Amino acid sequence: MTAPSEKLLLFGATGDLSQRMLLPSLYGLAAEELLPAGLAIVATARSAHDDTSFRAFADQALRRFVPGERLTEEALASFLGRLRYVPVDASNESDFAALAEVVGSTEKGLSIFLSTAPSLFSATIDGLAKAGLAGEGVRIGLEKPLGYDMASSRQINDAVARVFPEHRIFRIDHYLGKETVQNLLALRFANSLFEPLWRAGGIDHVQITVSETVGLEGRVGFYDGAGAIRDMVQNHMLQLLALVAMEPPSRYDSTAVRDEKVKVLRSLRPIDRTNANSHSVIGQYGAGAVAGGAVPGYIDELGKPSDTETFVALKAHIDNWRWRGVPFYLRTGKRLPSRQSEIFIQFKSVPHSIFDGRGAVLQPNKLIIRLQPDENVRLLMMSKVPGLDREGMRLREMPLDISLPNAFADTRRRIAYERLLLDLIEGDQTLFVRRDEVEAQWEWIDGIRDGWAANAMKPKTYTAGTWGPSAAIALTERDGVTWHD
Repeated sequence: MTAPSEKLLLFGATGDLSQRMLLPSLYGLAAEELLPAGLAIVATARSAHDDTSFRAFADQALRRFVPGERLTEEALASFLGRLRYVPVDASNESDFAALAEVVGSTEKGLSIFLSTAPSLFSATIDGLAKAGLAGEGVRIGLEKPLGYDMASSRQINDAVARVFPEHRIFRIDHYLGKETVQNLLALRFANSLFEPLWRAGGIDHVQITVSETVGLEGRVGFYDGAGAIRDMVQNHMLQLLALVAMEPPSRYDSTAVRDEKVKVLRSLRPIDRTNANSHSVIGQYGAGAVAGGAVPGYIDELGKPSDTETFVALKAHIDNWRWRGVPFYLRTGKRLPSRQSEIFIQFKSVPHSIFDGRGAVLQPNKLIIRLQPDENVRLLMMSKVPGLDREGMRLREMPLDISLPNAFADTRRRIAYERLLLDLIEGDQTLFVRRDEVEAQWEWIDGIRDGWAANAMKPKTYTAGTWGPSAAIALTERDGVTWHD
């Protein structure tokens, strides 16, 4: 069992992620006494704060983003007392020496959360190493983006690997910290109900949708260089696909779980120059209306021409025994009608209906796992409509719902980063992404993007507030499948 760190070093501590997620998560853990009692938190960024002004900054962020019922003056004062601050410019080696002086000894463990621009990764890692902040007791959490293709990802991972061995590297995908994502493992591997059908013989197809109603929202510089496929598909959606499709691991630990995920990612059939036109659709939103309000198009928000895709739909296959012939449809985009993340699994129809000729139309069973905004597991099943059935038995599709907030009303729903930060501090890598996973993901994504370029594919315009280009509907309807909206 890995010993918990006694210190946490938080890079990017004045940024939006820190204010909305990291500081509230750490406060929540501290308020419930889940952090090591003596854990010191050293915060750093380029901003010119000292301890006092950063504590005031953190106080303001916590009062803004932590629900009032969870915020107490006593817990807040105790948490703020843990914080220290050192300004660091990654290009200035002497700043790391000053940082090391405040951090002090790392013999009893130091966990680093690194959220920085990809261009600063190498300088930051070198600065940590030269300052003595990368020794045996130090582990490092890396927030995305970790590159924009295989080559840049390898460059970043090589820079980190020169200083940190793989067992001390924690690559963060915050989707893996969501309760419903982890519940997917429990649903599959803690129940005997689904496993016999969880394969090509029982499942017709799988859909994974991550939709957003927002546009650029201040992410102009990053998003226009990334697009939907690198922002969402390469990480979050492929991790969801791997969890849906993986074989049962021998045990629930970091090695066994990640071994099975990477097998799935390596089994993805390439989408490349030969089939990009038929297996992928890309779009870019134009002006329209979302939530009853008019919104500008992507080009208008950006202020210049761009071929960046804000929508992508893919038809994927996993070439192994379990999933041979089962299509996985992936869809993500901005300025869509609703914000949702869900996994939709349609089982195959019963092989023979005994109700034929009696007015009953059977629908195949469907399992819907909703990750956000409401965490929910819903199983759609056929049920008899009450009545005397004088003109034939009537059947209707009925839901069996497990609303997680209701089922566990006495348990607080946690921010994903609470679990991930605690796992980083305690040294549990199960919910973090291994390098071979990242590279398998990039290999597949790079092939798709090369296919787009080779076929001169440009994003098709779709009206904001709709479900993407009409070609995305055709992508599934050619197979007799309808997107689950």
